[in-house]
Amino acid sequence: MLLGAGAEPGLAVRVGDEELDREALWSAAAAVAGRIAGADAVAVHGEASLRTVVAVVGGLLAGVPVVPVPADSGCAERRHIVRDSGAALWLGRPQEGVDLPVLPVDPSERSCRSLPEPAPETTALIMYTSGTTGPPKGVVLSRRAVAADLDALADAWSWTGDDVLVHGLPLFHVHGLVLGLLGALRVGSPLLHTVRPAPAAYAAAARAIEGLDRRGRHRSGLFFGVPTVWSRIVRDGSAARDLAGARLLVSGSAALPDPVAEGLRAATGHAPVERYGMTESLITLAARADAPRRTGWVGTALAGVESRLRGEHGEPVASDGESIGELQVRGATLFDGYLGLPQATAAAWTGDGWFRTGDAAVRDERGWHRVVGRMSVDMIKSGGYRIGAGEVEAVLLGHPAVHEAAVVGEPDDDLGQRIVAYLVGDGIDPAAVVDFVAARLSVHKRPREVRLVGSLPRNAMGKVQKKLLDGTRR
Repeated sequence: MLLGAGAEPGLAVRVGDEELDREALWSAAAAVAGRIAGADAVAVHGEASLRTVVAVVGGLLAGVPVVPVPADSGCAERRHIVRDSGAALWLGRPQEGVDLPVLPVDPSERSCRSLPEPAPETTALIMYTSGTTGPPKGVVLSRRAVAADLDALADAWSWTGDDVLVHGLPLFHVHGLVLGLLGALRVGSPLLHTVRPAPAAYAAAARAIEGLDRRGRHRSGLFFGVPTVWSRIVRDGSAARDLAGARLLVSGSAALPDPVAEGLRAATGHAPVERYGMTESLITLAARADAPRRTGWVGTALAGVESRLRGEHGEPVASDGESIGELQVRGATLFDGYLGLPQATAAAWTGDGWFRTGDAAVRDERGWHRVVGRMSVDMIKSGGYRIGAGEVEAVLLGHPAVHEAAVVGEPDDDLGQRIVAYLVGDGIDPAAVVDFVAARLSVHKRPREVRLVGSLPRNAMGKVQKKLLDGTRR
């Protein structure tokens, strides 16, 4: 079964101060499933609450495609997702822009109704992309793809029911919803969702794990976060020390800066493993729990997944740890297509069946990958060189005065593109920062211009939205 309903009894999920054990969760979700069975799709308000958990599980039990709608979406985006997905019902609190019948979700409701397990090829989720090239597109994910991904991650991270998963990530993205909720339910590990990924909340959850011991078993902590979360935990100090008993820390959605990794290592005894994925592919690359930590490297292909690098004209790119190419993947975790968009679906695949991620990466001889940005935004061509913005950003974040960094290429009459760094920090000397990069990378990779800003525009997952930076694209 996709959700591992046969796991041992006990706590299933706690969101903030509210919780459900496994029996109560399945019973509440069965009540939802009984009322939505046969619907074409259901939209779920993706707030951090037990209502969201029960609604999503109810949809999956009923075999009805679940459409997670970002809790922070604007009215226009919400309306587009609801209409484009063909959802018949809205599960959760009424929201502006939703012209569907509203089905309230009550986590205290109970039902003994049993529904047959849907076929593996049945659509589990329709998740919408960020829409950087137009309106968000619906990514169709099958139950088979979700199960394959979660099983591969459980293998890579030795993830079992003896773990307690802790995170405060949004319940409408792959990281927080698929890995962070469905992964916990599938392997049978309790989930402590902190509502927000605040350092104090993570520290409190770490302390609470001791109280979840069942039948004399030792419970270990598995913590999910994005680099922004880990950076805040390191700066907190006491929160980082509370995580010293964790078994594994996992970081994703962006490259982890070296100072953050080292700060976590000093406070907890270990640095996070990193992983890579997209809505269309789920997680395809991950560092294994038993592998040495390599900050900035997202590991090797998961079981059932293959990867390769290709140049601008489709030519193979050497696995030498330096040469940059587009990362392409194929395997069991891939999506079924973009909803109602056959041309976009076809364009996302190569003629020989590989998914074009659009991400620029390098791969070494051992199969480890480092993602250096998006081909469309982060591949900078300056003075005849191909430079990955992510590589420069990683070095900039190693400077003690720099707290945040975003590197872009801007048009330049002489170089083609010049490297421009947007920096957030305290007491930054632009000239010193440029010299800092030049001393650690090839000189041609140094920023030609440094712009100091108060903050960088980010989405709900903490990713920098570079197209919102003034002057980045012309």
